[in-house]
Amino acid sequence: MSSPAFSLPATERYFEDYEPGRVYEFGSVTMTEAEILDFARRWDPQSFHVDPARAEQGRFGGLIASGWHTIGVAMRLLVDHYLSHVAALASPGVDEVRWPAPVRPGDTLRVRVSTLEARLSRSKPDRGIVKAKIEALNQRDEVVMSMLAMCIMARRPGSESGGK
Repeated sequence: MSSPAFSLPATERYFEDYEPGRVYEFGSVTMTEAEILDFARRWDPQSFHVDPARAEQGRFGGLIASGWHTIGVAMRLLVDHYLSHVAALASPGVDEVRWPAPVRPGDTLRVRVSTLEARLSRSKPDRGIVKAKIEALNQRDEVVMSMLAMCIMARRPGSESGGK
């Protein structure tokens, strides 16, 4: 079941608004060479991320962004467009992080989020856990990053007595 947007803005969204089966696409971030180099020099200084001349001769045939940079860009898009600004409490973690294709300078990324599961907490009735598959795609519709993430979200005030 695909949905172009949430019916409520992020400032009004709670656990109950994250329906399993919904798929959302958001964003547009163009990766510049300067940003790729800056991130990599600080956090992931492997030659194919920081040295365009060496990267040209390497296995990727040119400079590529760090996968961690790609996750950071995807996270920004998630915060801006998918996560609730009033109910997102924490994340217990992510699983199955993959980088199936490189991100190159000039690539424009967007994020696709598929809500896989939304279940009530067994121990805390005021919250639930949302599990989602997050994919970053480039302008050629190639998946360049994927991961499974969980988010603990508050339930809408007054909904603890009802069920989802």
